[in-house]
Amino acid sequence: MAGKSGERKTQILQTLAQMLEQPRPEKITTAALAARLDVSEAALYRHFASKAQMFEGLIEFIEQTLFSLINKINADETDGMRQLDAILSLLLGFAQKNPGMTRVLIGDALVHENERLQSRINQLHDRIEATLRQCLRVAATENAVPTERDTNAVANLMLSFIIGRWHQFAKSGFKRLPLDQFETQKALLFRLT
Repeated sequence: MAGKSGERKTQILQTLAQMLEQPRPEKITTAALAARLDVSEAALYRHFASKAQMFEGLIEFIEQTLFSLINKINADETDGMRQLDAILSLLLGFAQKNPGMTRVLIGDALVHENERLQSRINQLHDRIEATLRQCLRVAATENAVPTERDTNAVANLMLSFIIGRWHQFAKSGFKRLPLDQFETQKALLFRLT
């Protein structure tokens, strides 16, 4: 029975993510989600105590996916600049492949939800920025960036660039792809490091 419960939870989260992929964002209601799944709202609440818990499930998926891949990049690649390149590509590519998750990453889908959800997204952004800062420090020890460079400022600039690309993607109805022009933009970003 536990396996079926886990499968149903996953199905609920997948459907929620699909609903977030609509180019014209609307407030997601449990009634609409239940209708899409062809179940009652009560059936949703057997798996999640609230809609906020459903969004927390999406945030957990995003965190686990991104940071397991980031940790793999950092374990496989010791060059700081290559780490940065791979992580920036990962962050933009993840959004491009998961438009609904992008709306969660920029907080757009969380506007009318519990404020603790936005706090979790802010913490996720902080973790990404800390990761970028660490890669820059590694690059500095390899003399790939000047040691006097303010790694805090550069990491924040890179995070702002990523969030901006996510934002453009979501607000364009998923037409302005995050990876478009990335090679040229990356070269400009890396000149600033």
